[in-house]
Formats: sequence, C-alpha cells, structure tokens
Amino acid sequence: MTWSVATVVAARIETDRSRTLTLDVEGWSGHIPGQHVDVRLTAEDGYTAVRSYSIATSALSSLLEITVDRLDDGEVSPYLVDGVEIGDRLEIRGPTGGWFVWRRDQPGPVQLIGGGSGIVPLMAMMRTHADVASSAPFRTLYSVRSPADALFRPEILELERRDPALDVTWAFTRNTPESWPTAPARLDAASLASAVFPPSVGAAVFVCGSTPFVERIATILVDAGHDPALVRTERYGGLT
Repeated sequence: MTWSVATVVAARIETDRSRTLTLDVEGWSGHIPGQHVDVRLTAEDGYTAVRSYSIATSALSSLLEITVDRLDDGEVSPYLVDGVEIGDRLEIRGPTGGWFVWRRDQPGPVQLIGGGSGIVPLMAMMRTHADVASSAPFRTLYSVRSPADALFRPEILELERRDPALDVTWAFTRNTPESWPTAPARLDAASLASAVFPPSVGAAVFVCGSTPFVERIATILVDAGHDPALVRTERYGGLT
C-alpha cells in the first residue's frame, strides 16, 4: 500500500488534550466506518515515525478526519495536536482494516461501546448511520472520565436527536454533569446489562478503547451470554 499526500484543511480542538484534523487526501477513494489510517512524519534528518489513527468521518464524506489525543512523551501526537497548521501536508497510508467495520447495508441491531478516545471509530459508524438514514437499531454506550474529556459530545447529542434509530448512554467515571442522576462509576456487569442490547437480540457489538477497558468489557459481555463471534474489539495502549 502506497503513501499519499494529505493537506490539512481544517482543525478544531476537541478537549484540552485532543484535536481533530480534517484532511484532503490525494486520490482518496473513501473508507468503511471503523477503518484506520497510518500517518507518517519525517524529520529533517530523515528519521520517520508512523502512528495509526482511526477515521472519524462518515463514509459519505470526501474528506478524512482523524482525532488525536496528545501523549506527552509521544513522537507524533504532540505535533498533530499542537504543531500542525492549516495548509501543512502529511503522509497518509490506508484505509486499512476489515474486521472492526460496520457496513451501511448491514442489517440488524448494532451495539457500540467506547472508552475515552475509543469513541473515534464508533463516531464514524454513528455519522454514517445518520447520513444514510439507516433503520438498523443503534445503541452507543460511551464511558469517559468527565464531560470535559468527552470527544464529540455536542455532536453526539445532536446525532441522537436527529437519528430516531440511535440511542446513546453516557457513563462518567470521575465527574458527572451538573444534576446528573447517578454518581460517577466504572462500567460493571449491572450497568452494562442496563444499557446494551440483551444477548437474545443477537446484536453486532463493537468495543473500542484502551486494552484494559476492552478486555474487561468483552469479558463481561461474554460472561453475560453474548455470542463471542459477534463481539468485535479494537484497542490501543495505555490505561483506562
């Protein structure tokens, strides 16, 4: 797979540690929600660093969006969050991935479960679901430390308002919005059971987040009776 040139055409701050970049990629032929791309940066001395980022964009978009969390000791993310400017060019390879994807003609209910920045590929699925007016029942459970850490929160609330087949549940683990009806808490078997489709529905389940988050949630789902063949996971390094 060859590298393509991507021009940064827009950028917006998501949280105090994250930023979304909108890219115009030469020869971009589109993607399937859930896929990712590689980004390569090359220093003046020729040293290169490559990192993978999930695509946040709807499959109907001709542009590409990635949302990057800054890792203070990272080689790539600090530049993408704090340094890159409109008009800059990046090298992009992809899209890649064919397992953790939702195809817009896929029938049946879908359960999305995201932890932290694991919401990014799920956002591509939700955006596409709304854009194609899919009637497939969609549920999203988003676990995040606080409202200030939640990616895309205003848009997710708007998507739920305009997409009658989408239902979103928020799980705040450290701080909640004002007058929130429940105390902050990590997801457990009881909270999962109250928010996700029951195993009898046979929903396709997509879980994305840090490795500890994904392993814990997938184990709870399977122990509750969800078919392991229907539980698809995508993970990144770090702690919940």
